[in-house]
Amino acid sequence: MRAPLVDGHGRRINDLRVSVTDRCNFRCQYCMPAEGLTWLDRDDVLRFEEIERLVRLLAEMGIDSVRLTGGEPLVRRDFPALAGMLAAIPQLTDLSVTTNGFLLERDAAALVAAGVQRFNVSIDSLQRDRFFEMTRRDALPRVLAGLHALASQPGVGKVKINAVALRGYTEDEVLPFARFAREHPFEVRFIEFMPLDADQAWTPGSVLSGEEIRAIVGREFPLEEEEREPSATARTYRFVDGTPGRLGFIDPVSHPFCSDCNRIRLTADGKLRTCLFSLGETDLRTPLRAGATDDELEAVLREAVWRKELKHRVNEKGFQQPARSMSAIGG
Repeated sequence: MRAPLVDGHGRRINDLRVSVTDRCNFRCQYCMPAEGLTWLDRDDVLRFEEIERLVRLLAEMGIDSVRLTGGEPLVRRDFPALAGMLAAIPQLTDLSVTTNGFLLERDAAALVAAGVQRFNVSIDSLQRDRFFEMTRRDALPRVLAGLHALASQPGVGKVKINAVALRGYTEDEVLPFARFAREHPFEVRFIEFMPLDADQAWTPGSVLSGEEIRAIVGREFPLEEEEREPSATARTYRFVDGTPGRLGFIDPVSHPFCSDCNRIRLTADGKLRTCLFSLGETDLRTPLRAGATDDELEAVLREAVWRKELKHRVNEKGFQQPARSMSAIGG
């Protein structure tokens, strides 16, 4: 084992988000233009063996939780094989995947068998026409089929549904999602819209806050907040009437949780990002492919993490949106 990974503000880093591809089969309005983006050349994307090496090294430095993202990770060929490679790293205690669900019916069994313990499925509407409006894909029935196929897998862990909260759109989705959470074994989580859209059209006024959503739900289904775990991104609520089900709220704009942030991110092309909103990145692919030793890579990682930002500064004057959109960073 190596010494724990700690940033310059004393925060111990143990959570890694790994983007396995920048490609996606949806065109969500809050993420990318209708015509899509210019994808990375395949040679620029980290190979499975390179991802496994970096994750294994970081695990020796205290990373014990890994989330695999994209783009859409399931469009990466043989993706379950990568999940299996990472699940075999002994220091990892939590391996999860974030997906749009389109290919989940195909891959659910293989991913659970490979060792993925938790899943987040992005669904912004439970109404077919509005889902199409947001994603520019008529895919809701297929996504829901994948969601239920996943829930039927023996041994599957917690499954969450993520909905991005946008003013003028999500208000009509809140109660249907609350009812869905009461009737199915999924935690529904609302995530405030962040300035990571490719069009850079984000404004503070486009954010539907978690507080506003809780008020909408509470008028019909009173909620009670649960204790927040340290470094958790979501605040979770149960229904006061005792009905099973949970709602989660990730409020990075209205209630930032930077003070105990324990996360770093690895992009599909091998760049380390210490914050979603980082303006700079640290290149790991070049030294990796140039034959760097693990000790040399460790030195690069420690220096980058030591400079991890104290906070994202979204609400401060002069905030600058990063050039990369969410699909290119990894959720």
